[in-house]
Amino acid sequence: MTVPAPIVAPSILAADFARLADEVAAVESAADWLHVDVMDNHFVPNLTIGLPVVQSLLAATSLPFDVHLMIDDPRRWAPSYADAGAYNVTFHVEACDNPVPLAKDLRSAGAKAGLAIDRDTPIEPYLDLLPSFDTLLIMTIKAGFGGQRFIPEMLDKVRTARRHASAGHLELRIEVDGGIAADTIEQAAAAGADAFVAGTAVYGAADPAAAVTRLRRLAERALPGA
Repeated sequence: MTVPAPIVAPSILAADFARLADEVAAVESAADWLHVDVMDNHFVPNLTIGLPVVQSLLAATSLPFDVHLMIDDPRRWAPSYADAGAYNVTFHVEACDNPVPLAKDLRSAGAKAGLAIDRDTPIEPYLDLLPSFDTLLIMTIKAGFGGQRFIPEMLDKVRTARRHASAGHLELRIEVDGGIAADTIEQAAAAGADAFVAGTAVYGAADPAAAVTRLRRLAERALPGA
């Protein structure tokens, strides 16, 4: 099983929203991606930020944006984030009845296409779609709230996805989101994840950039074959 070098994506959901540009700058030297959670108060109960804030932040940093759309009707909204310059745009399979055409639209707009699987959704029905995607985001919590406890049972989905990707020689990032911290990232990496969303573990630290670096080192140490 081959797993790409790990990347860490700090989630600004855990940042100080009154100082977002400064909070982004605090991780710019260490982060691989910046994870941006867009919630619409429909698909999930919470309401966060939308396209205007993302556009403003894109102008303030060189970090690639990993936009996670927890929204209804992603076919309507997702391409706008790609057009704005997001590096990766991920939408939920639970909110889209035909994911592959949207993935093609995102790629045509210049972004990577990501498919998200929520806590209670089995992964097996969607494995055959993965060649159309660049990222598979597996929720290790229930989507919609920050600060939840990591659910280790969700790593069975990661193992299944990694086996499928390896067998099919897919170039696919397998990302985990929810409760990723120093005490959980090694489990996720050992299961085959290679992209790690970390919110509180980064922005709750005294030195967010150092926290990112430590998380990456822990993931590297736990990778299969390391």
